[in-house]
Amino acid sequence: MARAMFEYTKMILEKVSFDSTLFCRELQKAVGRLLPYEIKELEIWIKQLVLQNPELGSCVPLLKE
Repeated sequence: MARAMFEYTKMILEKVSFDSTLFCRELQKAVGRLLPYEIKELEIWIKQLVLQNPELGSCVPLLKE
């Protein structure tokens, strides 16, 4: 079940990646929902996404909270 939540989170973040404000909001929700090791995996995935969409870089610090 937990893995399904991780995959769902990635899908949502990918869909809202056109708007950095919405992306940050969804990322904040994800951090509260995912397990610590999933957050580390998500951080790696997001860093790859930021290479394509640099404006999302402002949301990366939310992963450290």
